Amino acid sequence: MPELNVVDIKGQKAASVELPKEQFGVHVHEAVIHQALVMYNANNRQGTVSTKTRSDVSGGGKKPWAQKGTGRARQGSSRSPLWKKGGIVFGPHPRDFGYSVPKKVRVAALRESLNAKFLGNSLVCVDQLEVLSGKTKEFTAILKNLKVEGRILAVLDGTNEKTLLASRNIARLTLVRAVDVNASDVMNNKNVLVTKEALKTLLKRIQ
Repeated sequence: MPELNVVDIKGQKAASVELPKEQFGVHVHEAVIHQALVMYNANNRQGTVSTKTRSDVSGGGKKPWAQKGTGRARQGSSRSPLWKKGGIVFGPHPRDFGYSVPKKVRVAALRESLNAKFLGNSLVCVDQLEVLSGKTKEFTAILKNLKVEGRILAVLDGTNEKTLLASRNIARLTLVRAVDVNASDVMNNKNVLVTKEALKTLLKRIQ
């Protein structure tokens, strides 16, 4: 069975955790990850962009010139889309881009994204991750000992206020609870740092 080393905050190996061989160390199904990521990105779209049609633009109530006899093309309004300062044809309007995929697809996407990080040696398990002093430099020292760089997702089973305070000023670091993490969170970060207790919660979620 595939194993994941568990290290302490100094980066030294403390133990190891056996991972389900049916879920980790096997081929990554990228299609299900893509399906979930498209949904999460669509749900994050605000959809607030708006344009005005010819009926919304102020003015244009008077016919610019007579229908006949001027030699010019007939016009009924100076707010026609053909005119400068006229309305917009087929422009965007406020809408909701969100949609949902089945729960089994979301669970499968989370499982496959964790498997991808495991195969890429980007999944780091630490026995405990707490900074009781609330100081950022101590949290930074832990990350340096663990040799994780770039965008980091720290998955905790539960966090205290001091740990949250210590991580707040660290660039490209995101803290999330194990019950809330999804495939988008995992794939949008280079490294995933997970505590031993949070890993147990994740393994239950992806069964």
